[in-house]
Amino acid sequence: MAGPHLLVTRPAEDSEPLAGRLRALGFAVSVEPMLEIRWLDGPEPDVENVQALLFTSANGVRGYTRRTSRRDRPVYAVGDATATAAREAGFARVESASGDVYALAALVRARCTATAGPLLHVAGTKLAGDLAGMLAEDGFSILRETLYDAVPTERLSDGTAEALRTGTLDAVLFFSPRTARSFVRLVAEAGLIDRCRTVDALCLSPAVAEAARAYGELGVTPWHNVRVAPRPEQESLLGLLPDPSGGTGRV
Repeated sequence: MAGPHLLVTRPAEDSEPLAGRLRALGFAVSVEPMLEIRWLDGPEPDVENVQALLFTSANGVRGYTRRTSRRDRPVYAVGDATATAAREAGFARVESASGDVYALAALVRARCTATAGPLLHVAGTKLAGDLAGMLAEDGFSILRETLYDAVPTERLSDGTAEALRTGTLDAVLFFSPRTARSFVRLVAEAGLIDRCRTVDALCLSPAVAEAARAYGELGVTPWHNVRVAPRPEQESLLGLLPDPSGGTGRV
């Protein structure tokens, strides 16, 4: 018998490996990407005078590798999943901040010197946090390459709507404020917001939890529970999951 029913809301390329891992642990898992990644065309990024690359998502790594074969610059990644994507893409010098953009800024300050050249931040059209502003205060010059756009999904799938309607969904995993806001919006548009009362929202950070709770300008989404990972990392978020066998332990 399958364990609790989980919904993964990351973009498809990130959701499928995670879903497979969770199914292997005994969970019933559905995938409902809240963002579609659209790659932007353009020239090869100029890294000739860049001292290091800054990646704030695995999609940034993917966007970079679509444009260029250059792997000769150090990489500083916001978290372990992004660092893993960089290593798998062929970068030899990769270090993870194991956190958020604040942790990444701290790592850059510890490893880099402002006078050694600019840093290249590879990102999407929407940014989470002002990484460039934080580092500019310390004299760093930040260049930005926008290589993809993350477009919100327009409607809730029939499968997810049915799971909410029948009360068979146990928890939703949220990894960003944008995906949480998008999910709440689509659930509300489907007329199913009250069905969240039996569902747990498992959130990567307090900012994600705040977005998951919001419903319109004044309302609050009626989740059964809103839980926040102790650290903004996937492994920490997965630590919030129950034992899929129904026991009291954690994954």
